[in-house]
Amino acid sequence: MEVILKNDVENLGFTDDTVSVKNGYGRNYLIPQGHAVLATVSAKKVLAEKLKQRAYKEKKIVESAQVQADKLNGLEIKLTAKTGEGDKLFGSITSADVAEALAKEGVEIEKKFISVAGGNIKRTGQYDASIRFHRDVVASLTFDVVAEKK
Repeated sequence: MEVILKNDVENLGFTDDTVSVKNGYGRNYLIPQGHAVLATVSAKKVLAEKLKQRAYKEKKIVESAQVQADKLNGLEIKLTAKTGEGDKLFGSITSADVAEALAKEGVEIEKKFISVAGGNIKRTGQYDASIRFHRDVVASLTFDVVAEKK
């Protein structure tokens, strides 16, 4: 079954993508939840016109996303956390903590667009995260997790 996505859907596609999904997933989840519409001939024509009109606006959005991504170059982020024995953390560092640290540096990004390698961080050290500003603009960030001074 072919559907046109109305929203970004994790691990499936972005808004206005035409994707092929299993019938049950499309009928029982995507369409009722308002995440997609059935890709009929008329819906595809409407989508083509919409994409054509949006192409110019999209260029400006990509450029502004690239400017945001360029702010990450040379940015050093240190996240402090309470530690126990050795380098083990009490709790964990998540993408929300990275988003908060980036906001302090002047880069506003939602936590859902930050993917920390390995998921939650439970030890001190250096880690990588990929940050998606736009579907075409993905930047990587290296940050340190250090022990809080006692």
